[in-house]
This record gives sequence, C-alpha cells and structure tokens, in this order.
Amino acid sequence: MTLGHRIKMLREEKGIGQQELCNFLGIEQSTLANYENDRRTPKAEMISKIADYFGTTSDYLLCRTDVKNPSDEISDALEDDKELADFWNKLKEREDLQLLFKQTKNLSSKDIKQIIRIIKAIEDEEDREGE
Repeated sequence: MTLGHRIKMLREEKGIGQQELCNFLGIEQSTLANYENDRRTPKAEMISKIADYFGTTSDYLLCRTDVKNPSDEISDALEDDKELADFWNKLKEREDLQLLFKQTKNLSSKDIKQIIRIIKAIEDEEDREGE
C-alpha cells in the first residue's frame, strides 16, 4: 500500500471525483493524478490537508497505521458496553478531546474503557452540579 493508493481509495470510498478533491485542496487535477499514481509526493502541509478532508490521520495516509481514525479504535474497544458506546458516540465529536483519540493507539481495550468511564463520571458529576 502506498500514499497514492490510500488517497485514491479514500476518494473513491467517499464517492468523489478528482476534480472535487482538487477544488478543496486548491491544486490542479494533474497534480492529484501524480499523487495518486505515486509520481509525486505531496508536501507535509498538503498531506495534512488531505487527511483533514477525509477525517483521517497523516499516519494513515503515510501507511504507518491501518487505523483510519483513532476514534474508530475507541469505538471498537467499547462495542461490548452499550452504555459506554452510547456515551462515546456523543463524546467523539468534541474538539477538546481530539488529543485523547490520538493517544489511544498504544492502549489496550481495557485501558480505553477505563478512560471513557472516568470521562463519563466527570461529565455526570458536572451535569448533577448544573441542576
């Protein structure tokens, strides 16, 4: 798997043509074609912009991990606990917790559950205090 293949695969999964992605990135279609065919490597800023567009990480694009989005790893760890999974589905949209998502790659499912339980306990306490 290569960077170019990952870009093309994500684009096709999203069901968009090269031109739509080019419009977002502010590049020529020939440039994107060169990226997708591994004839050119995008600069770091462009890799970051592509990752943001597809909601993934630069590490995924660069084939350093097969986890498209760290929040998916957390979802997988919580799939057997409906209460935590429901809480996580609300929580994962919060930008203030994005760093947490990035730190899960070295944690076990048990550790991830414990962290989510702690966050839930804090949220529950804040909700009780606000009443």
